[in-house]
Amino acid sequence: MLNKIQELKDAIEALQVSSIEEIEAARIKYLSKKGEISLLFNDFRTVPNELKREIGQKLNELKTLATDKINSLKASFEDSSDASAGLDLTRTSAPYTIGTRHPLSLVKEEIISIFSRLGYTIAEGPEVEDDWHVFSSLNFAADHPARDMQDTFFIQRNPDILLRTHTSSVQSRVMEHTQPPIRIICPGRVYRNEAISYRAHCFFHQVEGLYVDKGVTFADLKQSLLYFAREMFGPDTKMRLRPSYFPFTEPSAEMDISCDLCGGKGCNFCKHTGWVEILGCGMVDPNVLDACGIDSKVYSGFAFGMGIERIANLKFRVKDLRMFSENDVRFLEEFKSVH
Repeated sequence: MLNKIQELKDAIEALQVSSIEEIEAARIKYLSKKGEISLLFNDFRTVPNELKREIGQKLNELKTLATDKINSLKASFEDSSDASAGLDLTRTSAPYTIGTRHPLSLVKEEIISIFSRLGYTIAEGPEVEDDWHVFSSLNFAADHPARDMQDTFFIQRNPDILLRTHTSSVQSRVMEHTQPPIRIICPGRVYRNEAISYRAHCFFHQVEGLYVDKGVTFADLKQSLLYFAREMFGPDTKMRLRPSYFPFTEPSAEMDISCDLCGGKGCNFCKHTGWVEILGCGMVDPNVLDACGIDSKVYSGFAFGMGIERIANLKFRVKDLRMFSENDVRFLEEFKSVH
């Protein structure tokens, strides 16, 4: 991989173009989702642990080099063009409306960026799942309330098929086919049979994380989440963990952060407690590891999960979660300045 990185670096440094179309072609070749640099990032998961730091740093430098080179070529080409050639007669009489990225996309990519700096890679899975990956492999008892029709959308003709209620199903799929070390985050949309209101919806978005290796402890979990909280909400953010229960983790905890609106002094937003809940977490239950083919006597791990709408609500103070899915242009235009 180091040889490939060096080859791409040399090619990018020597890149020359003669038109704006060639600049765009170069951008697609190197920086698009299926570009050569993106493919190297996809192969990063196969890199041995002892080389991840070195190769990860060189990959980031390569991506920065390509981005700067493309931007430099674009700027030089635009500067050399004749701006006084006249009016563009193909333009409409009305001004162009500047679009914006959806707030959930902004928050999701920020979460992914933070955990990618800790060495996590992205894993994805189907939204239409089977009972094994959503419930049974994750230590849900046969009579667990989450299996009830009131919480889960089942396929009527096949009760074993359902819309996933959490992205933990992606974790079980990865553990079935991958031996530790495993360090992944699983962003995606999930579905639950709930009444739609200002604080709940029948579909929403999650980012869950999983780390499995030898010697993983609760201290590792706490430090990872503290890093995330301070990167997302500011360096002065404090956190606390409260005991909780989840079928797939033991011990389990709910994570709160200090309210950044009042600085932890207490306000209406945090219900005068000074704390705001943001996610659930815990050590992976040994039953889950064994069910997925990983020896729980050798390996341990932790998992966490958060709602993207919840994090977006904390960052942007959106009082009604329904606004995220109603595509009201007036609401979306409020995020033009967010990058």
